[in-house]
Amino acid sequence: MGNDGGSIPDRRDLVRSKPKAEQADKANQTRARWFYCALSKRKLQEPVVSCALGKLYNKDAIIEYLLDKAAYGDGEKICGHIRSLKDVKTLTLTPNPAPLSTDSSAESSDRPQFVCPLTLKEMNGVQPFVYLSTCGCVFSQAGLKTLAASASPKEKEKDSSSEEEKAEPTFELCPQCAKKYSASENVIPLNPSPEEEETMWFALERKRLLEPTKKKSKKRKNDSSPDEGEPPAKKHAELHKPGLNPAISGASRAVVSQLAMEEAKRKASMSAAVKSLYADGTKRKETFMTMGTFTRYA
Repeated sequence: MGNDGGSIPDRRDLVRSKPKAEQADKANQTRARWFYCALSKRKLQEPVVSCALGKLYNKDAIIEYLLDKAAYGDGEKICGHIRSLKDVKTLTLTPNPAPLSTDSSAESSDRPQFVCPLTLKEMNGVQPFVYLSTCGCVFSQAGLKTLAASASPKEKEKDSSSEEEKAEPTFELCPQCAKKYSASENVIPLNPSPEEEETMWFALERKRLLEPTKKKSKKRKNDSSPDEGEPPAKKHAELHKPGLNPAISGASRAVVSQLAMEEAKRKASMSAAVKSLYADGTKRKETFMTMGTFTRYA
């Protein structure tokens, strides 16, 4: 068919198949998530912090990002949900007690830096790890569950016998620092799967929607003060109004009293006819001549 002595082309020679998409190395991705800072891509160094989504960061990188949002190109995409240092928790990590490898070919970065204090399992991404948001202590998920399941049977009987205790949230003690935590709310997985991360993101948004918009101001001692409804500019002007000199105010009062005495003397010397010209504030009886008309001295 090829006119070259009997060579027959098959489908592989005539039809080009679509090349397979290149897949990222999962081992390198796992190593990058557990050994390096998610923001600066530098090796994790204490102090290490984590956010509500379980990502690991160097604390100095987070501070640099909060001071300058343009310090990292993809900072807004990676940790845009971090508004301040209150949104991250400093982790209490246990260093790896295993000795360094003497093999010169092995890289030092391949050795996990931290382990679980309960099981001594290395934090390398093979075993799932969690941290407690109340204290920041880090444990392997299996070790923490095993410790919680090994509670005394007396405590379990008490919990099952009391219905009120079932309704209330149960708290447990951290095995490392003895601080209380809730197993349903305060256990945050580190570097979760995409499905878990999406669930944690929705939980974070719901928690922030429930936060109060403004902090409650302290109540004033005089809640019924009439100045409370006045605008702040007017209050400021009244507070900073210049006061009168005591000497000037005393002299003005003396002048007013002297004028009042002179007026009283002048009225005393008037005749009855002149006094009748001035109204004394009392309503006079109208006659048929003045009824319904305006008079100056009525």
